[in-house]
Amino acid sequence: MKNLFDFKHFKGDMFGGITAGIVALPLALAFGVSSGLGPSAGLYGAIFVSFFAALFGGTNTQISGPTAPMTAVSMVVIAGIVAAFDGDVSKALPAILTVFLLAGLMQVGLGLIGLGKYIKYIPYPVVSGFMTAIGVIILITQILPSVGYYPKEDTEFVTEFKPYAEEIILDNILKDEAGEGILVLEDFKETISRAEGITQEQILKESQTLAGKETSGVLGSIKVLPRALKNINWLELLLALGTIFIIYGFKRITTKVPSTLVALLVMSGIAIGFGLNYRPIEEIPSGLPIPNFGIVTEFSLSSITPYIFTALTLALLGAIDSLLTSVVADNMTKTKHKPNKELIGQGIGNSVAAIFGGIPGAGATIRTVVNINAGGKTRLSGMIAGVLLLFILLALGPVASQIPAAVLAGILITVGIGVMDYKGLKAIPKMPRNEVVIMIIVLVLSSLWNLVYAVGIGLVIASLMFMKKIGDTTEDRSSIESLDRSKAWPDEINFPKDLHEKVFIKHIRGPLFFGSTSYFQQLSKQIPDKATTIIIRMGRMQYVDQSGLYAMEDILVDLVNEGKKVLLVKIIEQPRYMMESIDIIPDLIPEEQIFDNFKNCLAWVRENVKNGKID
Repeated sequence: MKNLFDFKHFKGDMFGGITAGIVALPLALAFGVSSGLGPSAGLYGAIFVSFFAALFGGTNTQISGPTAPMTAVSMVVIAGIVAAFDGDVSKALPAILTVFLLAGLMQVGLGLIGLGKYIKYIPYPVVSGFMTAIGVIILITQILPSVGYYPKEDTEFVTEFKPYAEEIILDNILKDEAGEGILVLEDFKETISRAEGITQEQILKESQTLAGKETSGVLGSIKVLPRALKNINWLELLLALGTIFIIYGFKRITTKVPSTLVALLVMSGIAIGFGLNYRPIEEIPSGLPIPNFGIVTEFSLSSITPYIFTALTLALLGAIDSLLTSVVADNMTKTKHKPNKELIGQGIGNSVAAIFGGIPGAGATIRTVVNINAGGKTRLSGMIAGVLLLFILLALGPVASQIPAAVLAGILITVGIGVMDYKGLKAIPKMPRNEVVIMIIVLVLSSLWNLVYAVGIGLVIASLMFMKKIGDTTEDRSSIESLDRSKAWPDEINFPKDLHEKVFIKHIRGPLFFGSTSYFQQLSKQIPDKATTIIIRMGRMQYVDQSGLYAMEDILVDLVNEGKKVLLVKIIEQPRYMMESIDIIPDLIPEEQIFDNFKNCLAWVRENVKNGKID
C-alpha cells in the first residue's frame, strides 16, 4: 500500500485526476446513452470503475471507465436481454446488471489464475478488425439520433408493425393459458375474453418494441436511414454538426483543454441559453447511487445462461483494453505494471459498478495519457477522478439532464471515427493475405452480425491458420531420407558409406503438435524394408503435444514390430517427460538407444551395425 497514499505526489495526482475526470464526463454520459441504459449508467460506470480499478489495480497511473469497445459489446447484451423482456428496460435491468457483475467476477478470476500475461497473444488482425468494427457500429448507429430521428416515435413507421404486435400478444395469451392448463379445444371463452381485453396501448407498446428491434444495430440503422433522411430534425442535426466541428476545430487551437468538454459546454449552453426546442437526454437521478438489489431478489439463471459466453467476452475484452493501456502508461512513465493485479482491480471495479447500475469499463488510453501529462503519478489520481465524477453527479445532476441528446450523438460520432484502427487499414496492401482475410472477416461479422461471435470466429480462424503455418514450416524443414539422398548435417558427413542405405535419419525441426502430425505419420511408409536402423534427431523439437505424442508412439510401435532398431538423439526436457509419461521410454525405446549427442549415436552404430545387420 506504500504507493497508494504517497502524498509527496499529491499535487500531481490531484491535477491528473481532476483533468482526467473532466475528460471522462462527456464520454461517460455519451457511452451511457449509447448503451441503452441512459446517461446515469455511463456516469455510474465511470465513477465506480475509475475508483476501484485504481484502488486495487496494478497500474499506478491508469484511469478507467466506460470505453467504446466495452460499450459496443454492452449494447449487444442490453439489446438482447431487453428484447427477451418485451422491450421493458426496467424489468430487464436486473438480468443485464447480473451479466455485467458476472463479467467483473470473471475478470477477477482471470487475474487470480494468472491469465494477464497471456492476453498479448491475441492476434493483431483480430484486434484490428474488432476495433474498426466498433468504430463502424458507433458511427452508423449514431446517425439516427444526430438527425433527430427516433424510430419508436415515428407513428407511421410504428403502425406498420401493429399486425405483428397483435399476433405476438395473442400468441403470448395462448402460451400463458397452455401453461395454466385452461386451454381446451371445446371452450375458448377464456381465450376470447383475454383477447377482447387487449388495449390499443398494449398493441402500440409492442409495435414500438418491434420497431426498435427492426432498427437496432448497423443493419437496422441502414434499413431505416432513407426514412430518417426524409424526416430530418434540422435543429438536432445542427447541434450534432456543431459539436463535431468544435471537437475537431478546438484541437487546432490548443490540446491543453479537452475539446470534447468544450463542445459539450458550448453547444449545451447555446441550446439552453436560447431556449431552443431540442431533445434533452434522459434525466439523471439526483442523490447518491443506490445498489440495485434486483440482481439478488430477481435473479434467474435461465435469463443469464444465454449470455455467459458474452460475459466472458466482456471480461476478456476489458482485460485486453486495460492491459494495452497499461503498456502505454509503462512506456510514458518508465514503470512496469502488474497485469494480473490490474485484471483483479478492473474486475472489482466492474463488479461494483454493476451493483450500482453502471455499465462496464476498462482502462481508457486517452484519459490515462491525460492523467500522466497533467502530473498523475500514483493510483490516487484514478481515485480522485472517480470522486470528482461523483461530486459532479451530486452537484450538477439536474443541469446535466438538460444536455441535448444530439450533442452526445456528435461526441459519439467523433469517438467512432477515432477508435478505428487506421494503422491496420493502411497496412492491408502489405499484410499477408491470410491476416487480411481474418481482419476483414472480424470487421464484417462484428459490424453486421454479432461482436461476440465474430471475435470467437476470428480467433478460431487465426489459430487454425497459425497451426497450419507452423505445421507446414515444420514439415518443410524436416527430412525423412536415407543419408545418400539428404543434406547431411555437419556431424553426419563422416557417417560410414557402407551403411548409407541401411540407416535412415529423421530430422525433426520444430514442435510436433496436432497441426503437424500428418507428415510425421508418413515416416514408416518412406523407409524401405532393407533399412534396419532409424535415427531420429530430436534436438530441435522443443515441444510435443498429446496428438503429436500419440502419433509418435504409433510410428515407433510399427517400426519396432517390423524389427527395426530406433535410436533417439538429444531429447529435450518437455518431449522426454511426455514420452516417459506413456512409457515410450523405456518400455518401447530403452535407455541404451537414447543418446545425448550424435557423436555417441554414431559410435553405437559403428559398433553394433555391420553390413546393415545389427549385432
